[in-house]
Amino acid sequence: MNVLYLTIFLPFLSFLLLAFSQGRWSENMTATVGVGSIGLAGLVNLYIVIDFYSPTTNSALLFQQNLWHWIVVDDFKIGITLLLDRLSLTMLSVIIGVGFLIHIFSAWYMRGKEGYSRFFAYTNLFIASMVLLVLSDNLLVMYVGWEGVGLCSYLLIGFYYKNPSNGAAAMKAFIITRIGDVFLTFALFILYNKLGTLNVFELIRLATKNLAVNDTTTTLVTLALLGGAIGKSAQLPFQTWLADAMAGPTPVSALIHAATMVTAGVYLIARMNFLFLMAPAVLYLVAIIGASTLLLASFAALVQTDIKRVLAYSTMSQIGYMFLALGVQAWDAAIFHMMTHAFFKALLFLSAGSIIQSCHHQQNILKMGGLCKRTPLVYVCFLVGGAALSALPFITAGFFSKEKILAGAMANGHFYLMVIGLVGAFITSLYTFRMIFIVFHGEEKIIPHTNYSVTHHLPLLVLLVLSTFIGALYTPFFQGVLPETAQLAYSNMLYLTSISGIVVILGILLAAALWLGKRKFITKITNNTLGRFFLHCWFHAGGFDWLYSHVFVNPYLGIAKLLKHDPINLLINFFVVFLRWGNVRLTISENGQVRWYIASMGMGAVIVLMILILM
Repeated sequence: MNVLYLTIFLPFLSFLLLAFSQGRWSENMTATVGVGSIGLAGLVNLYIVIDFYSPTTNSALLFQQNLWHWIVVDDFKIGITLLLDRLSLTMLSVIIGVGFLIHIFSAWYMRGKEGYSRFFAYTNLFIASMVLLVLSDNLLVMYVGWEGVGLCSYLLIGFYYKNPSNGAAAMKAFIITRIGDVFLTFALFILYNKLGTLNVFELIRLATKNLAVNDTTTTLVTLALLGGAIGKSAQLPFQTWLADAMAGPTPVSALIHAATMVTAGVYLIARMNFLFLMAPAVLYLVAIIGASTLLLASFAALVQTDIKRVLAYSTMSQIGYMFLALGVQAWDAAIFHMMTHAFFKALLFLSAGSIIQSCHHQQNILKMGGLCKRTPLVYVCFLVGGAALSALPFITAGFFSKEKILAGAMANGHFYLMVIGLVGAFITSLYTFRMIFIVFHGEEKIIPHTNYSVTHHLPLLVLLVLSTFIGALYTPFFQGVLPETAQLAYSNMLYLTSISGIVVILGILLAAALWLGKRKFITKITNNTLGRFFLHCWFHAGGFDWLYSHVFVNPYLGIAKLLKHDPINLLINFFVVFLRWGNVRLTISENGQVRWYIASMGMGAVIVLMILILM
């Protein structure tokens, strides 16, 4: 257990080595350091898992490792202490395990591209920051990791910095997530001011004594925590950055969506569950936000033409499922779905990267078609990953985790939220298999070139297996960490399973009817005025970007343009300019001529006399 710190130290050390190498190492050397460090961290993680659950270990519930004191000012003490319990261990295993597979794939995908060393430096720092975030026992130390993943997302989304649109996407992600981070900062200030500590265990002990259910402080704290969570996890109304984040390399998209970044908000709410249970209205708001994002993102994914944007909106909707689960107090279901989602979403993104690479960097699915025969492995990966995303009954990992969410909503009396979850499952299967049928079936429109290697095949095969029911064999339980979830009666559970399975299968069949063949009905809809209206609305995800541009961005740019010449500075400079002008005019009188001086004195005397007479 004492080697826990290595899960942070190894990726961070790799980041330093690659950063100071300045790209002088060969690609093989860079890949060895970049991938090898995550592999070693994975071995450390495996040892920790075995030791954690060992019968001879007394740390079956909790382990803490004190490293050093970071801040000591009078009574204000912040130590760098790592916390390992069932929740953080599950998160750690997903981050490092899936992150390692993504790194192996990246060694193939990024080969020959500019910035090979820089890419692995950023991704290693990304992993280190995320691990610090989930292992911290103090909210301030967690905030360091929180900001670290935000920084790395900015660097990786704008990785191809020569394209201005990529830089704009990176800046958009950075600014919107910073808004959420400000809310999180407010939460830390309020908590420390009220309770005098930011240590998680101290907060649990003191919150029950010093905070009351539904009081103003509890409500403000939980709202601020929720603001930070929805910013990082791309939920309404801070969801607009996630689709544009596809500007980065495809392995980056897999890393952000599957193993890091967007799951941080889910982890934050789960970790601070004791506060949210004291604010039932805010907890219900969590579920409403999740359900709303789920529907909005599902409809948006249904009409996208960029293969990565389809997957991006699917991530948004699946995170919505997790927020819905948290809001209905299905805590373990939310983390379970986060784990299975990491498997099949990483599989889908890496498979999409393989398709994009093979199709000469083409991302428009309407320009693809008939690829199933030329890329059979990737086709199978898409089928398995798509089935898991759609929650195809019994054979996929996604089915078991999504079923727990729906059961948790129903068991806790949230029938309408459960119905929204079922509607989301139907639309999910519809847009997922729309993408698969368009890309891999029909007329062949592009001839792919395949130059695969072991580093391409191995991650896909491992993730393929984990996306099946095998990935759901390990069902994490969080006794003593998260509150228990209400259980649904067996008969109701059987009924719900049947309904959800039928809904998913109907979605797949409808997708086949609409997008296999000549697609006459789809053509008819696109030629209809009402159909075009809905397609346009869904394509732009409800028009939030348009709304924010007119309400926030354009007024800000207008003010910036107004202040371009600094009117305050001009006002201050007016007096200086006036004095200089007067100085220039008055120096004319200093010409050394006695006649001019006598005339000036005479004119002055006349002016003085006139003033005296008039007054």
